[in-house]
Amino acid sequence: MTIHNFETENSILNQFISEIRDSTIQKDSMRFRKNIERIGEVLGYELSKALAYTSKTVKTPLGTKEVSVPEKGLVLCSILRAGLPLHQGLLNYFDTAENAFISAYRDHPEDTDDFEVVVNYLASPSLENKTLLLADPMLATGKTLENTIKAMKNHGEPKQIHIISVIGSTKGVEYIKDVFPKNTHLWIAAIDKELSSRGYIIPGLGDSGDLSYGVKM
Repeated sequence: MTIHNFETENSILNQFISEIRDSTIQKDSMRFRKNIERIGEVLGYELSKALAYTSKTVKTPLGTKEVSVPEKGLVLCSILRAGLPLHQGLLNYFDTAENAFISAYRDHPEDTDDFEVVVNYLASPSLENKTLLLADPMLATGKTLENTIKAMKNHGEPKQIHIISVIGSTKGVEYIKDVFPKNTHLWIAAIDKELSSRGYIIPGLGDSGDLSYGVKM
């Protein structure tokens, strides 16, 4: 797996990350969602450089021009519900991509620290020989991404996978290296070193889904 960690670079991305981490700014859920969307746009621009391109002839009012454009065959998949703002940011740039959605959530039996990831909804086009963009804002343990790619196996074999995350943990990043094909790319804005006993990233930012859409029951 090739890891692109943009925490090591100075860019406007750092401003968006600082705001989504800030517990005071987080109280504005609309701004939180917008910042996640903007992070998706920045990461989408960066990963666009690694896609396959083809030449296209464009006719202007005064002539023609050869332009390199991304090849068709992108599928953008987001993990509900936290992935929706990130999905929108990516879709702003890859507006011709097909779309897929999967519902995956943590189930803590008897409210213990142990949990399993439950997948109970998937809507996806064929992935056969396409490029899969998999958006999951918080890469904590890596179990959600593992169960997601397992659930999508019946939809075909993508030729390449790009994972897009906002914040991850060192443990989670290491875990998915053994789960995904070697030619997979991970595009991530920041990686934190610690996980809590319940598998949440420290310092992280909290629950991205709750901060975007309200606390769930």
